[in-house]
Amino acid sequence: MLSHERIWHAIDALAERHQMSPSGLARRAGLDPTSFNKSKRQSADGRERWPSTESIAKVLDATGSTIGQFMEFLRPDGGKGSNGVETLASSNAIPLLGFAQAGAGGFFDDGGFPAGQGWDVVDFPAAGTKAGVYALEIQGDSMQPLYRDGDVLIVEPGAQVRRGDRVVVKTTEGEVMAKVLMRQSARGIDLHSLNPEHPNRSFDLSEVEWIARIIWASQ
Repeated sequence: MLSHERIWHAIDALAERHQMSPSGLARRAGLDPTSFNKSKRQSADGRERWPSTESIAKVLDATGSTIGQFMEFLRPDGGKGSNGVETLASSNAIPLLGFAQAGAGGFFDDGGFPAGQGWDVVDFPAAGTKAGVYALEIQGDSMQPLYRDGDVLIVEPGAQVRRGDRVVVKTTEGEVMAKVLMRQSARGIDLHSLNPEHPNRSFDLSEVEWIARIIWASQ
């Protein structure tokens, strides 16, 4: 049975699992940093305040968590079995590739999902059951100041992309880039550069091999 206490416990547990405070989790989700503060969980007259479904959805999206993982934290044992061990996977190994290698052939299928040999692996606790999630390691300074050399981007191929999303795009010429999707039509896409020293780009859809959404970065 859902309760005010269990819902807030689940949010706290999710924040802890991702090594964040409740304020940090709210900030990551694009919410007011004080949204999940303990002082906000009751009104001045003592009435219980519940997080909205929209807030929970934003938190799940920001952490790459599934609703099933969140529901585990609602259990009376807080997602732990009788032996006190967390029943959710503490880490999930996902494929890792350097950005410079991503443009070479043989690493992706036609849909932009990881394929072939030569991938390394990295642990990403929030990956859950999302099929095809993988990591790209930034190499060089072409994406500064937002992404720096050594940062790791977690990418979800096949996810719906919308205006304003940070995305990774691979062209039919083998060029791979991380940009912000500014416009997408039936004919092409317009991309905003993360580094002001690099130009914005536009491509016909015939020039795009695949486009995938960035769901997390290790900054």
